[in-house]
Amino acid sequence: MLIAAFGTLSVAIALGTALAVVYLRREGATLPWRFGAFHGLVGIGGLCCLVLALRGPPRGVEQGIGSFGAISAVLISLAALVGLAVLSHLLKRRRAGTLIGLHATLAVSGFVILAAYLLA
Repeated sequence: MLIAAFGTLSVAIALGTALAVVYLRREGATLPWRFGAFHGLVGIGGLCCLVLALRGPPRGVEQGIGSFGAISAVLISLAALVGLAVLSHLLKRRRAGTLIGLHATLAVSGFVILAAYLLA
């Protein structure tokens, strides 16, 4: 289940990167909302897989990374909440650059910590 979470979140990161490139290249342009909704649904699906995987037996305690899974889940959850704020800003036709940066920072941080947790 942890590998499924990693794979699903990898797809969400790739979709988010494509959305960020479109947002930055076309100043003031509207983003394709279906693409953004798909990015959000894939990200939430990956978060659900991660939470389900963390319910199993503890792993990585002997290497000192036993809490990395929980830290990753918290960071990705915060990224999801900030993603909802980004959505509300974009629906009101306001610039959301700072929120997009915060969303990306939280999501990538959670993903990197998940990668360390999975691969260590």
